[in-house]
Amino acid sequence: MSVRVRYAPSPTGLQHIGGVRTALFNYFFARANKGKFILRIEDTDRERYSEESLQDLYDTLEWLGIQWDEGPQMGDYGPYVQSQRFDLYQKYAQSLLDEGKAYYCFCTAERLDAVREQQKISKSKNQGYDRHCRDMDPAEALKRKEAGDACVIRLKVPLDGKTTFHDEVMGDISRKNRDVSPDPVIVKSDGFPTYHLANVIDDHLMGITHIMRAQEWIPSGPLHVILYEAFGWTPPKYCHLPLVMGKDGSKLSKRHGATSLKDFRLGGYLPEAIINYISLLGWSFDDSREFFTKEDLEELFTLKKLNKSPAVFDYRKLEWFNGQYIRLKDPESLKELLLPILQKDGVISDPVTEDEMGIFNGAFPLVRERLKLTTQVSEMIRFLFKDIDSYNSDDAIPKKMEASQVPGILDSCASLLEGFEDRNDEENEKLFYDKSVELGIKMGQILQPLRVAVTGTKISPPLFESIRLLGVEKAEARIRALSEQISKETA
Repeated sequence: MSVRVRYAPSPTGLQHIGGVRTALFNYFFARANKGKFILRIEDTDRERYSEESLQDLYDTLEWLGIQWDEGPQMGDYGPYVQSQRFDLYQKYAQSLLDEGKAYYCFCTAERLDAVREQQKISKSKNQGYDRHCRDMDPAEALKRKEAGDACVIRLKVPLDGKTTFHDEVMGDISRKNRDVSPDPVIVKSDGFPTYHLANVIDDHLMGITHIMRAQEWIPSGPLHVILYEAFGWTPPKYCHLPLVMGKDGSKLSKRHGATSLKDFRLGGYLPEAIINYISLLGWSFDDSREFFTKEDLEELFTLKKLNKSPAVFDYRKLEWFNGQYIRLKDPESLKELLLPILQKDGVISDPVTEDEMGIFNGAFPLVRERLKLTTQVSEMIRFLFKDIDSYNSDDAIPKKMEASQVPGILDSCASLLEGFEDRNDEENEKLFYDKSVELGIKMGQILQPLRVAVTGTKISPPLFESIRLLGVEKAEARIRALSEQISKETA
């Protein structure tokens, strides 16, 4: 059996971590089994549909380097956009009506609200739709529909027995039919199919062999199997992927941090790091290996390595991965990523000048070893290109010291810069260490205000290398400027 899997997002929001993980696992499973990866656009929710969301889907897959084998504008099982498959859904819904496996329901929203309210009051065990129209004479129902009465189409869920399906990760999953959603709507009053109907029809007609989706869809499994049985079709194999959680044990959401791939793209992450880290959320090759390229995963991915338990999304771990991939990147390719960021942030001009390129090339080896996100480059080396108009004096004040002590420390630092460029870093460090001993303070207490004076921030490339890149004359001027600023503030 040739493997055919699909990623079928609804373009109603930006692509998020959970959805992208599903796309990647489907893609890698297809590649590892020499199968097909299908992209299908499930756009039947017209109220929430968004062109921006659809474009974000395409941008995300392109950025990750994920190419579908079949999908919009390519493939033999199209259309691959659900809103273009309207006639198919009508045809198959009608077949269920004709066979008595579905029925028209004319219940108004007001009646349904009243039923739900009454169920709450009576604390009824049978929550949900009360199957009021289930036994209506089909001829009468058709007559009402043709007369223009608003209606939906509901599936007749069996009242007895149970439905079981096998999950490749979780094993056999069973549910009593009376606990399945009571006669759910499969065609809405506007004629559009609900997710459940369109999903089952499309998966069958497109020859999908494996459905890989998050565990939150497990409750829908029995309903989908019932639909397959109603049509007389064999269901695909199911594989429900572990949930992605925040560190607090709740489902990953915006309150934990960025969750959309667009946020990560714009936030300075590399696609290689995203692919590697996300692929480890619920899947592991062995107990030790952490680094996998996209090409590795296209060969090694297997369902047998999936975990049942939820995966915890660790932002710090992802950031660490990103830093590693930044350092693994070819230097020229990395420069091509960093220069537009510096231009966008107004650090260098566009096009970059020869002088600016010279400064950047000098700083590149230092920042390359320290970047965790590509977007950090501007803050890290802005001081080499732009004058510092004013300082945050609090940044320059070491712990357990008074602001009034800082100008004296800075004046001492300025005096130590004489002959700085003629000494190596070890010699300069020894000179500054001896001065800290002389002043009776720690080495960090002398370097912190110096770093802030030279770079404008507490975080920068190595301090002595920064001074060399900036030049001693500029460094001395900045030291005096910060010293004068704090002296005025403490006067």
